[in-house]
Amino acid sequence: MSFPHAARPTSSAPCAPVPSCTEPVSLAAVSLRRSWIAAFSLLSAALASSDAAVAFPHVVRSGETLAQIAERVYGRVQMEQVLVAANGLDTGSGVPITPGLRLEIPAVGHRRVRGGETWASLAEELLGAADRSDVLALSNDSMPWIEPADGQEILVPYNLRYVVGQTDTLLSVAYRFLGERDKAWMLDKYNHLKQKPLRRGTVILVPITQLPLTAAGREEASSSGALVRSEGAGQVREAQRRADAEIPLLVSDVRNGRYIDAVVRGNKVLGFGELATQQIATVQRQLVEAYVALDAGGLAETACGAWRKADPRAILDPVEISPKILRVCTTPGAMPPPDPEVDASLDAGAPPPDGGR
Repeated sequence: MSFPHAARPTSSAPCAPVPSCTEPVSLAAVSLRRSWIAAFSLLSAALASSDAAVAFPHVVRSGETLAQIAERVYGRVQMEQVLVAANGLDTGSGVPITPGLRLEIPAVGHRRVRGGETWASLAEELLGAADRSDVLALSNDSMPWIEPADGQEILVPYNLRYVVGQTDTLLSVAYRFLGERDKAWMLDKYNHLKQKPLRRGTVILVPITQLPLTAAGREEASSSGALVRSEGAGQVREAQRRADAEIPLLVSDVRNGRYIDAVVRGNKVLGFGELATQQIATVQRQLVEAYVALDAGGLAETACGAWRKADPRAILDPVEISPKILRVCTTPGAMPPPDPEVDASLDAGAPPPDGGR
């Protein structure tokens, strides 16, 4: 299809009764449409290149509808509207879609925290802005002022792209995708709207955390490699949450002298999977005390070595720690690894305390 050029002579024939007939309107409409396509493409590319935008492909088969796909992948027909928004579709419920169409199936991401990372730094990397740290923290049952632990696997919300419609408000969008109108304030802050009303055509992001996959959905995601790219696909996070529930019981076992129970529980927790570094340190510290009480010196030494490896800065205070534990934890096998910061200062040739005199 070709569009009229400004230099083309005007025909004397009557103009066809279509919106593109009038040349200034046509050019403006084309320009606006191209601007929206370019902006949407840039936003899509930016989000697709991010590790946080976890999704997997699905090729529509003959006879499939969005509602059927939503029910098979998520177990809920209502998730059809998420598929509509994620793929820029505008279709009614149950309307067949074209076979062969490649859809993006949204799913949450997972990320292992490294030492020194904060909610703000993680939010900037994974969600696009440091001031979205409160959403990231709350999505992981934490608070923005309680920093994540080293080795902790966190859930990363899926940033759903949504194009605002004529009658949309933050209240209606929050209810549609988050299930609560009260979260409209969060969407306002998340999108830096500063309480300005939504305008038709505006693209906003909706951070969604409730995207659990069915067995069929997980199988499809796994076959596409999406779960591999998404760290432990939530399995590590689940193991760490189970450990959080068991650790207080472990501490109680040791405090109340139930040392055999403590040994059983502690080793069970360690077998859950990849725990956060602080979780490992806490469990091994309790096992040290239990093993010492049971006169299992070798096991106590091994546990103390694991404890001090997970927490090299742990202080062996003789006021708080029994002589038996001190004796076990000061053997060569229980010594922590060298502190890299100390090694770095020595390599740099730090001057001796007396100034070399």
